[in-house]
Amino acid sequence: QVQVVESGGGLVQRGESLRLSCAASGSSLSSYAVGWYRQAPGKQREFVALIPSGGSLNTNYADSVKGRFTISRDNAKNTVYLQMNSLKPEDTAVYFCNAWSGRNVYWGQGTQVTVSS
Repeated sequence: QVQVVESGGGLVQRGESLRLSCAASGSSLSSYAVGWYRQAPGKQREFVALIPSGGSLNTNYADSVKGRFTISRDNAKNTVYLQMNSLKPEDTAVYFCNAWSGRNVYWGQGTQVTVSS
């Protein structure tokens, strides 16, 4: 069983960047697909980005973040990153990562990202 912990959130201004980390323990994260999701106040949790398990580079992004966000892996550090550039106030949310394999899905506790205008 894998445990994941998000970090890297914070308060930034419009146009700035942040890099979120999803660090795993208990198992190798390379065996899991990893997704990033976000939830703004009063809204449902929504998909942001996905990176498949193994060495696949077939990443996937929500239309709202394409061209601004990049998901990547560092297997040596057992971590998945979400590089967020050109941040907008509408990106403000709690960001969660999950690791899933088959029917098993493991969520982190989230990290707050706030973008001021």
